[in-house]
Amino acid sequence: MPHDPYKALYIHIPFCVSRCNYCDFYTNAVARDSSEITEAIENDIMEIRRLGREGELSQIETIYIGGGTPSFVGTKHLTNLLYTLGLTLDMQGIRECSIEANPESIDARLINDIWALGANRLSIGVQSFDDEVLKTLGRAHDRVQAIDAIRMASERFDNISIDLMCGVPAQDIKSFEADLDVALSFPIKHVSIYPLTIEPATPFAKLLDKGRLDLPSEDEQADMMELAQRRLVKAGFSRYEVASYSKPGYESAHNSMYWTAAPYLGIGRSATTMTQNAERRMRVQDGRVVDDLDAAQMAAEDVMLGLRMSKGVSDELIVRASALLPRLDGVLADLADKGLVEHIDQRWQPTERGWICGNELYGAILETAPF
Repeated sequence: MPHDPYKALYIHIPFCVSRCNYCDFYTNAVARDSSEITEAIENDIMEIRRLGREGELSQIETIYIGGGTPSFVGTKHLTNLLYTLGLTLDMQGIRECSIEANPESIDARLINDIWALGANRLSIGVQSFDDEVLKTLGRAHDRVQAIDAIRMASERFDNISIDLMCGVPAQDIKSFEADLDVALSFPIKHVSIYPLTIEPATPFAKLLDKGRLDLPSEDEQADMMELAQRRLVKAGFSRYEVASYSKPGYESAHNSMYWTAAPYLGIGRSATTMTQNAERRMRVQDGRVVDDLDAAQMAAEDVMLGLRMSKGVSDELIVRASALLPRLDGVLADLADKGLVEHIDQRWQPTERGWICGNELYGAILETAPF
């Protein structure tokens, strides 16, 4: 269909050294010299070239190479990808080129080479600095490797993000606060805080079904999230999205594309492409349509996504959306009565309670349009 220009490019690298106990992403644990990796990277390179010839990359502003574990495939494959991107589009015009990495597969050569070829943001999957928590999660690295990875990355990258998890078995609030202490000892610019979610068919889900998984309570998990906010804000970070904190000017430009409903291209197995125009929004994964939204559904989704962010959504957007969603104004008023949103300076914004009770907030917005 005729569509708005794509603004973001996501490349999925579906390989890891091992699968973590909580992970439900599409990823395979293979040997680093596996022919599967070579074949996948070659296919990605051909797809980048094809999209470039067709003009689909002409307005790309952000690139994100995720997984899986992109750093696991090694310097040769990552530099081939970045070299191809450099030949196909103008990397000087890219606002953000982010690569995910895990501590066990980071070395100085990889850092130097990807930085030299245009990567300007490194997202390191730390999850915890507590060896017991890391073992419980099934992570392939330990505390020392996590610390060494951040130190090495800091020698080249100004823009470093790390992920931390809370609400994990074997973790209490003191352990989580110690993780925050270590994280804040480094010159990182972005932190994502993810509460553990038990996804179906994962090792954690199977243990939970057997009654063998001792999880912190919802209140304990909420206490950890609140502690993260207090500590990170005190250290100069701002919470700009439900799970994301950054120093000023270091908000994730790529992730913000998703939250503001900018069209994006996905390359690689299981990567999703979002194509849209004024009347229709489609998400396609592996050649299969997984979302097909009409204008009213698009409007509800835009409001929902906007309320994931601290700045919320403008009155102007609400007026446009309300023309398609007659129930929206009443739902927002009800959410305000419940303390989940508030109206400040001509914008609807989530409250702290709204973030904690996100499922209730986002569900109520989406229910204003039949999905």
